[in-house]
Amino acid sequence: MNRQQWTALAVGVLNLALVGLFPPHDYVSLQRGNVPTFAGFYFAAGSTANLRLNGDFLILEILVVLVNAGIAWLLLRTRPPLPRGRVTPAQKAVLWLVATNLVAALLFPPFENYFAITKAALPSFDGFYFVFGDNSQRQIVATVLYIEVVLILANGGLLWLFFKDKGQEKLSAEEIRAMARKLKDSRD
Repeated sequence: MNRQQWTALAVGVLNLALVGLFPPHDYVSLQRGNVPTFAGFYFAAGSTANLRLNGDFLILEILVVLVNAGIAWLLLRTRPPLPRGRVTPAQKAVLWLVATNLVAALLFPPFENYFAITKAALPSFDGFYFVFGDNSQRQIVATVLYIEVVLILANGGLLWLFFKDKGQEKLSAEEIRAMARKLKDSRD
């Protein structure tokens, strides 16, 4: 592991510590029928009257930090990652695209207005709003956000495989002789 990879891992650990120190919270109000609405990020050791930890969003934050740290670790390698080939420039672009999409998905999560909250398997949502904006009347739709993150990761994995370097096949000496005989026979 080189120095740049150590730096990427240290930044990942610092991000995890920051996420742990300031987790996302929902505000639970009796006026709104105990429907939790997104309240923001509060200090973990502070008093949290009428606030409840938003576990779904916290798990997604931790996953995105871990995936982005893994992507940074892969991008900053100096030696070939695989014995048969190397990471192609297109694969590096896919990694950057996935990391950027994951961060954007957490910065602009899907929200729904607390008036429209239902217990449906796939709830409707009001739109994508900036997570640090005024969201006192909205709740994060965790189900849609989970689907969004999974699709970003699945599409990134498929694109990674699509842009994989095909490389040369390693043939044994006997296979090379058999191919030479076939070529010789086809000419005659």
